[in-house]
Amino acid sequence: MALQQQTPDARVGEIIKLAVLAVGGQGGGVLTGWIEGLARAQGYACQATSVAGVAQRTGATIYYVEMTPKSDQAPVFALAPSGGDVDVMIAAEMMEVGRSIMRGFVTPDRTTLIGSTHRALAVSEKMAPGDGIADADEVRAAAEIAAQRLILADMDRLAIEQGSVISSSLFGALAGSGALPFPRAAFEEAIRAGGKGVEASLRGFAAGYDAAQGEAAAVEAPSVAAASAQVSGPAALMKEWQVLMARIAAMPGPVQDMAKAGLTKVVDFQDCAYGGEYLDHLEGVLARDSAARDWALSAAAAKYIANAMAYDDIIRVADLKTRSTRFDRITGEMNVEEGQLVELTEFFHPRAEEIASLMPAKMGAKWEANPRRMAMLDRWFNKGRRLRTHRLRSFVMLHLLGGLKGYRRRTRRHEVEQAHLKKWLRQSFAPLERDYALSVELLKCRRLIKGYSDTHVRGLSKFATVMEAAKLLDGREDAADWVARLREAALQDPDGKALDGAVQTIRSFI
Repeated sequence: MALQQQTPDARVGEIIKLAVLAVGGQGGGVLTGWIEGLARAQGYACQATSVAGVAQRTGATIYYVEMTPKSDQAPVFALAPSGGDVDVMIAAEMMEVGRSIMRGFVTPDRTTLIGSTHRALAVSEKMAPGDGIADADEVRAAAEIAAQRLILADMDRLAIEQGSVISSSLFGALAGSGALPFPRAAFEEAIRAGGKGVEASLRGFAAGYDAAQGEAAAVEAPSVAAASAQVSGPAALMKEWQVLMARIAAMPGPVQDMAKAGLTKVVDFQDCAYGGEYLDHLEGVLARDSAARDWALSAAAAKYIANAMAYDDIIRVADLKTRSTRFDRITGEMNVEEGQLVELTEFFHPRAEEIASLMPAKMGAKWEANPRRMAMLDRWFNKGRRLRTHRLRSFVMLHLLGGLKGYRRRTRRHEVEQAHLKKWLRQSFAPLERDYALSVELLKCRRLIKGYSDTHVRGLSKFATVMEAAKLLDGREDAADWVARLREAALQDPDGKALDGAVQTIRSFI
């Protein structure tokens, strides 16, 4: 919603009240500093305060600014915003837009609401067993009702395109909204007075200003088609890869895209030989499928067999944490400039089970069966460790651990995962001849297993519960529908209360 530039008539004694909701790394302090500097430079008395949030993504910091034209009387400013008493609300992320409305800071009689439509997922959203991402469309609808004036754009993208951070584009949107009685040049001068990253910040400011004025060509993030994976490597390995891709090219069209994604994941996890095993499994499923069913069974198998084969073990975690692409992403997100140092601390809390799973298969099985030895491993390893991977010793240790791919297939963990894969496929295909839909839903239950350590254990428990309950439904016409309901119930909460209730419902009518 674009707004035309306005210049409010700020009278002596009237206080303009402005609040900013931002989390760590979004430059809320910098934005507040610019606003405060702007007001003072324009002859206003001003006060800025902040109330820190609980943590990085469980609570935003509330920055609060009050300003009024200077007069003979010293103003009395509040320390924090009050519900129904905010003139300008700036939210540095879409869910913060929603939180500002829930807290009563946004009212239709006075508040100009400026927000960014991009998402930075909260911890609660990431912890959900299924898709816990909140609905941004509902927040937008609420904002349109709650605010007197509304400006929404992907301020994060606009800033990044200009080599800046979101605080600059939000400051530009504030200028473009006309909510403050200052000219554009005064806003730009406040950025220059800051003295850091001036040129990039001014470009980000201009992008935010244009978005607020409705002059940006596209304020929403463009839809980007998923790019096919770019694979490179030594000639011998590329020859093996091309052989695997040729096998996928011979598969039905509806299966190929998912098969390519699955093969890429499996080969990245291990090697081309392991990718060949993945295609062996998938071709076995295709032999039992048909175009009359739109290859639904094979498409599900292509996705979930790859997930099952590329499980998260210590080797995988160490590999991902020491990849150059990860360091590039971190430095990019932190806007690290040339010459700046970055320190990284990795948190590890391995259980005895993770240590035993790294042992050779027979040895690991013996240790797992011996409570005394497992207790000993627990005493040795079950404690939080902080590995500072910006230092050589810690990085080399993780890098060597992540390089144990060649050894992985001899470990206890691999033996367990292979046995679980075969059992899951056998149970999923058991009702295929009489109930195709049920087999598809049983394959999809592999979605319940993900993550590492305790998260993996909880997922396994829910998966086992659903697969056991599915045996009670075998032979019913609505078996597939009930398995889908069980799976969705398992994804609703980490504690599994919804799943327990669904299982009890099934038992009541069986």
